[in-house]
Amino acid sequence: MGIPPDGPGEVLVAVRGGSETYAAWSRTNTPLARNARVVVVDSLSARSVIVEPLPS
Repeated sequence: MGIPPDGPGEVLVAVRGGSETYAAWSRTNTPLARNARVVVVDSLSARSVIVEPLPS
């Protein structure tokens, strides 16, 4: 499952040479498919972020 339009999903973010999982909400309030490439645009807390689709 990806990120639903009305709730959190998960994203892997490259951090310090590895990757870490964060809870993620869609900035556009549209669902984002599993394995979609996204950009983190804001953080809600230390482990939660807001994302939007990576521009083409």
